[in-house]
Amino acid sequence: MASGAFPPLLPKVDAILVLDGDGNRLAGKYYGDFMKNPSATAAAAGDGADTTTDNAAAAQSVEQLRNSFEQQLQSKIGGIAAKPDAAEVVTVLGKTAVFCGGSPPGNNGGGGDVRVVHVGPAGESELVLAHLVEGMYEALSHLMGGSTDRAMVLDNLELVFLLIDEHCDGGIILETDGQKLAGSVLLRDEQEPAMGQGMEGQGGGGMPGQAPPMQSGGGMGGLGMGGGEMTIGQALMQARNQIMANLNQT
Repeated sequence: MASGAFPPLLPKVDAILVLDGDGNRLAGKYYGDFMKNPSATAAAAGDGADTTTDNAAAAQSVEQLRNSFEQQLQSKIGGIAAKPDAAEVVTVLGKTAVFCGGSPPGNNGGGGDVRVVHVGPAGESELVLAHLVEGMYEALSHLMGGSTDRAMVLDNLELVFLLIDEHCDGGIILETDGQKLAGSVLLRDEQEPAMGQGMEGQGGGGMPGQAPPMQSGGGMGGLGMGGGEMTIGQALMQARNQIMANLNQT
């Protein structure tokens, strides 16, 4: 196999989008050359201050190009509610777009239920794309506690972007199982807080390497917190542990 080539059966997508009911992009990524302004490269040919100006204009043009594509996509999927296990398929600008979610007809709530959209090459199998988007939508539903409305997604954008990264890298699909994706996102999200707590444990007063003294007393494993008190971080950790427990039981 030539260098840089991918196996023919390896699933590939051009974009992954999370849109609200009005077609506004809440999160997403474009891959490869899809929806990139051809003038972006030429803009870098300028010199001095002109280069900065041209690059800014080129970047704005790329965003406008993508917004235009998303508006055309919304014109075809707006009002269509796709079940989590039965993705719908449309064609936009020669690309195959497969999506799950969306508000049912007659639901006029602004924003409504979000849609997860996978955009693939025209020759990509619709069944393959449907399998991909259904897996990601299942993972998103798990992470959002079963609610995929606009407000919930906006409040947890960090998890949504982590989900996209766990699902796809450079347009190449890494994982499709919804439960595995959700579990990977939660474990990855826990790593940074855990590392931060480890560094805090090494700092502060006392001798180097000496752990800070534990306070005796009731509640929260002897950390000196009252039984009815809980920090935001501990509440999030408890929620994550509960989701992980539910995933292991299913």
